[in-house]
Amino acid sequence: MERKLIGVTLVFSLLITACGGTRSAADVEPQPTAPLPTAGLAGEPVSVYPVTLMLAEDSLGWQDYVQPRREALDRADSLIAAFLTERAPEVNWMLPADLRRAAGRAPGMLRDPDKMGTSILRTPFDRTPDPLRSQMRTLSGVVGGNYALVPASLIFYAESGGRGRAELTLVIVDVRLAQTSWRTVATGKGSDPWQATWEALKTLAPGLP
Repeated sequence: MERKLIGVTLVFSLLITACGGTRSAADVEPQPTAPLPTAGLAGEPVSVYPVTLMLAEDSLGWQDYVQPRREALDRADSLIAAFLTERAPEVNWMLPADLRRAAGRAPGMLRDPDKMGTSILRTPFDRTPDPLRSQMRTLSGVVGGNYALVPASLIFYAESGGRGRAELTLVIVDVRLAQTSWRTVATGKGSDPWQATWEALKTLAPGLP
């Protein structure tokens, strides 16, 4: 029995060595960003949800940028809103401020979009789980439109030379069917989180400056 355990351990160790050992998130090459599918959304109202999950690796030293949390989240929202309205004006984007106003008019019926569990969508789902599914459907019934663009997470990883890499997970949900119709992780590098985020957003519209 002891020989078998030693043999299994040796094989496992060799496999780890052959694969190069454990790799950190910064070592993994990001997948290409899928362009934002604006052609199929042109003229449609699309709800844009606020960012609720933003994290930075401690080694970046960007904690002062991402705190206070509310201010940092608002700045990320403003960058996303600026990108969408400037570079994809063919879509009728209903921005986080619009969703907040709608929810504020019916606080007992509509969930505050800043307090919805949209960050769960950073994990791939074929169908949006409840209670998020029913919350999004109810809000869309008030603001209009069948689709929602959800920034599920914004995470910053350390790169060489003191730079950082933003990874922005974005999902488009067909709210009627509670199904994910598009998903990507946009990546960009910069000397601060906002430059990295903007560079990540630019990959969603290739061909534009």
